[in-house]
Amino acid sequence: MLKSCINADTPENEIEKEKIATPKQELSQIIPPPKTVTINGVDYLQSQAPIGKFGGKLITSTIGEGPKTFNPWNSKDATSSSMSELMFDGLVTTNVYTGEVEPKLAKSFNLSPDGTQYTFELRHGINWSDGKPITAKDVFFTYNTIIFGGYGNTSTRDSMLINGELPKIEMTDNYTIKFTTKQPFAPFLRMLSTPIAPQHILEPVCKKGKSYFESFWGPTTKPSEFITSGAFKLTEYVPAQRAIYKRNPNYYVINTKDQKLPYLDQYIVLIVGDLNNELLKFKAGEIDIINLRGVNVPDFKKQEPMSDYKIYNLGPSSGTMFITFNLNKRKNGEGKFYVDEKKQIWFNDRNFRSAIDYAIDRENMIFNITNGVAKPLHTAEALPSIFLNKEIANGHPRDLQIAKEYLKLSGFYQDKNSQLYDKYGNAVEFDLYTNAGHTEREATGVMIKQDLADLGIKVNFKPIEFNSLVNKLTNTLDWETAIMGLTGSSLEPHGGKNVWNSNGPLHLFNRRLNNEKDLLPWEKELNEIYEKGALELDFAKRKKLYDRYQEIIYEEKPIIYLYSPLQMSAIRKKFNNIFPTPLGGVVHNLDEIYIK
Repeated sequence: MLKSCINADTPENEIEKEKIATPKQELSQIIPPPKTVTINGVDYLQSQAPIGKFGGKLITSTIGEGPKTFNPWNSKDATSSSMSELMFDGLVTTNVYTGEVEPKLAKSFNLSPDGTQYTFELRHGINWSDGKPITAKDVFFTYNTIIFGGYGNTSTRDSMLINGELPKIEMTDNYTIKFTTKQPFAPFLRMLSTPIAPQHILEPVCKKGKSYFESFWGPTTKPSEFITSGAFKLTEYVPAQRAIYKRNPNYYVINTKDQKLPYLDQYIVLIVGDLNNELLKFKAGEIDIINLRGVNVPDFKKQEPMSDYKIYNLGPSSGTMFITFNLNKRKNGEGKFYVDEKKQIWFNDRNFRSAIDYAIDRENMIFNITNGVAKPLHTAEALPSIFLNKEIANGHPRDLQIAKEYLKLSGFYQDKNSQLYDKYGNAVEFDLYTNAGHTEREATGVMIKQDLADLGIKVNFKPIEFNSLVNKLTNTLDWETAIMGLTGSSLEPHGGKNVWNSNGPLHLFNRRLNNEKDLLPWEKELNEIYEKGALELDFAKRKKLYDRYQEIIYEEKPIIYLYSPLQMSAIRKKFNNIFPTPLGGVVHNLDEIYIK
C-alpha cells in the first residue's frame, strides 16, 4: 500500500564492506516476472522461480507488543500493516527488481492515451479463502465504499485527491473495473496496490458505521473469521507472543509445474518485545531471519563462515528516523492547550528548532550506536530515493557555536550554571518520547539528551510502549517531542502526502484533529507542492517540485532527520529462492521460498 506508516522498527564500515553479500552480487539470480497461465478457466499467476520443495516453516519476529489491528484498511503503524497485509493482495504490485508496476489480482491493465483512464481485467476463477469468487464487485466495494468513503485509515483516500476530487470508479462487468482520474495523475497506478476487501464480509460491517469498522478484525478476532486472498492466513494469535500463519492451499500463484504456492506450510511471527531479545532468539535458533543493527554486524560477520546463516547488505534504508516537535497551538475539547504555552513558543520558533538541529551529533550517533553502519540523514526523502535532493543531502556537521547563535537570536540565554532560559525567564525543559524496546532509538534518545545538555536544555527522556506512543502522536496529541520513524518509498514520494499535507493523518508535528485551516505559510506551500507533484508526469519537473519540499523541511525543521542505517539482514542458509533486493528486502518473495 502506497503510504507512509509509523514504524516500530557517513560511509559504510570499510572493513566489512567487501565481505558482505550485496544485491549486486546476486544479479544473476534475478527472476523473470511471473506470467499468467490459464488452466481449466482459472487465470493463475505463474512464478518463474526455480522449483522448490513443499513443507516447513519460516520464523521471523517483530518488536513491541504486536499489532493493534489485523484490518489492513484501518492500520496506521508498520507492524499492523505488515501482519495484516500479508493476508491480502491488491490489484497490482511492484517488481522489486525493476521498480515497475505489475498485475497481481488483476490479470492485466491498460492506460488510455490521455493518461486518465485505467482499465483492469481481473483474474477469472480465483477465490477468497471461504470459496467465494473474487470479482470486480470486491474491487468496486473496496475503493468506492471503504477508501473513498473514509473508513479506517484515510491516508490512501487523501493521497488520491486531485484538486479536492477523488477518481471515479465503475464496474464494466464482473471482471473488469475502470478508474478515471480528473487529469493525468503520476502516482495513481502504484497506489492501486492497496489490498482488496471481500465485499460479502465487510459490506455489512461498513453499514454499522465507521467506529464499528475500526474495531473489526482486531487482535481478539478468532482466526477462523478472517476471509483472505493472500498466500498465508492467520491461524493462531497469542497477544505479545506470536502470530502463526498457514499456507493458503487455494492461492492463485503456481510454479512452472503448475503446483500451487506457497511452498512453506507456516509463516510465524514471534513478538519479541525488544531488539536485545530478538538478537538472543536468533542466536538461539528460535527465529530464522533478523535485521541486524550496526553494532552487531562485526560479530555476526566474524561468525558467518562457521554459521548456518548468510548476511546481506541491501544499502541505506528507505525509511527515515527523526526527532519531531509538537507545534500544535490548539486547545482540546476541555479548553486546555495540547502543549504548554511556553513550550508552544519554543517549538514554533525556527531558531530554536535550528539550534536543536546543529546541536545533534549525527556522526557520534553513527559511530556509537550503529558501529559506523549508517549514514547521516538530513532530508525528508531517504538516501536511496530517486527524488533525493542532493544539494542538501549532505547537510551540515554539528556546530554548537552556530546552535548558540540561533538561540541568542530569539532571546535565549544561559545562567551561571549553564541552564538555558527563554527571554521570559522560563527554564528550557521538555519531554522526549520514543518506543521502548527499540534499543537504537533508546540509545539515540540518550545521546540527544546529552547533546542538548551542552546547550543548557534539560531533556526528560521517556521511552514508552509503541502503541501508546502512536496513540499520543495521532490521537491525544499529548506529547512534546518524539523520536520516531516512518516507512518510505524509493520510487514515489506521493506516499508521504499523509505526512506533509496539513490535514494528513501523519502530519505529526501539527496534527489537526478538527481539520482546522490555520496554516503556517510553509505548510500551505507543502500542500501546493503535493498537489502539483502528483499531476506532473515529467520526471525532471516532478523532481524540481519534490526538491523544493525537501528544502522547506530542511529550512523549517518541524522534523529533524538523524541517520539512515544500512539494511543488513541475516537469514538461515537452509532457505532457498532467496533473492534480496533493496526494494523488497530478503523475503519479498515469501510464496517462492522453500527449505532445501
